[in-house]
Amino acid sequence: MMLREGDPPLRQIEKLQRINSVLINRIDRLEETRGSAWSMFQAAVALEQEVLARTRQLEQAMADLSQRNRELAVARAAAEEANRSKTRFLRAASHDLVQPLSAARLFLSALTDTPMDEQQKELTERLSGAFESVEQLMHAVLDISRLDSQRIEFHRQPVPLGELFRRLAAEFAPMAEAKGLRLSFVPTTAVVESDPVFLRRIAQNLVSNAIKYTNRGGVVVGVRRSGETGWLCVFDTGVGIPAVDRNRIFDEFQRLGNDAGTPGMGLGLSIVRRACNKLGHRISLSSEAMRGTLFRIALPLVHGDYERHPQPNTATNQLLRGRVALVVENDLAVRRGYEMILSETLGMVARVTGGTAEALATMGDEPPDIVIADYNLEGGDTGLAAIAALRNEAGRYLPAMVVTAHRDPEIARRCTEMKIPLVEKPVRPSELSEILIRLLS
Repeated sequence: MMLREGDPPLRQIEKLQRINSVLINRIDRLEETRGSAWSMFQAAVALEQEVLARTRQLEQAMADLSQRNRELAVARAAAEEANRSKTRFLRAASHDLVQPLSAARLFLSALTDTPMDEQQKELTERLSGAFESVEQLMHAVLDISRLDSQRIEFHRQPVPLGELFRRLAAEFAPMAEAKGLRLSFVPTTAVVESDPVFLRRIAQNLVSNAIKYTNRGGVVVGVRRSGETGWLCVFDTGVGIPAVDRNRIFDEFQRLGNDAGTPGMGLGLSIVRRACNKLGHRISLSSEAMRGTLFRIALPLVHGDYERHPQPNTATNQLLRGRVALVVENDLAVRRGYEMILSETLGMVARVTGGTAEALATMGDEPPDIVIADYNLEGGDTGLAAIAALRNEAGRYLPAMVVTAHRDPEIARRCTEMKIPLVEKPVRPSELSEILIRLLS
């Protein structure tokens, strides 16, 4: 818009006003644009400062977290080392703890076979019960220690449940009879895959608990097949387990009720759960108040032929009489206990020695019928080394068994390779005679 000469002044004024208005609008728009950019610039600066502040806070948090992680790693390493030290101590101490108990068990068994008056019989029964309690507690502590170890190894192999039932029947018959209960084991030919030591411990704890918490009726143990699984079943007619307690009873030192007369420390089911979890055996529990409880353990079945050992009976017991048993044991008390049980109770000829060299010198030209060797001997000598040397000297296979207080899977593996039964201390005389009969028959 331009001014022309000749325009009236009023018209010129109007044009100047319009021009001025347009210029003012343009300036306003420029100012607005400039203000918006400035605001954006200021916002960007503020955002950058906020990001820097948050970054510093995040870096500090990450530094604190790293420090906490280092502290936790140190604490965890210390806890793991403490646990390993505990396991090493229990493993090392187990032999020294169980050794005198093993000797006492043998002496007590020999004592019960001698003529006694009523008071002496009562004393021996009470002593036997006290030893039983100590043995169970020691086994429980050692079992929990092993099962909590990260380095535990299991020796899986076919386990005939019929033989396991027979051993459990002999072990728990006196306990059930003392309470007036019926203890029944359903005959079975089922063979399952498991660790034989821990499977027996699982069954022992279930049967023991069933008897403890049953006051009338009885306990039935059997196996049910379901496809590829054999369910080990332990049923009792006891007090039952309330629903609110069915998880708690698997914790340590948990017992039903407050009956101080019921023996035990509440560790049995804790061992059952730990062992089953490690072995991958499922546990099933069903119970009804005052009508009993059923525990079931899922075990993989083994199909095909499996060599079963003959069961001892009155006829096979005669196999032991007059047979020569060579004992390799460095503890004098245990050696004397073996000598008394083998000679006076089982009618065998016992030769007791303290190590491999003495055993070889004692053998002479007449090899023994069977060898009983403790694994830990003096000066690094072992029962397996003694058996190997005796077999080599005899030039033939000699039946043998190894007794140990160390629950080491490597020892079990080597015994299996040499076809030697491994027995844990303390040895029960009934178990000793059963194994001797089995090996010699």
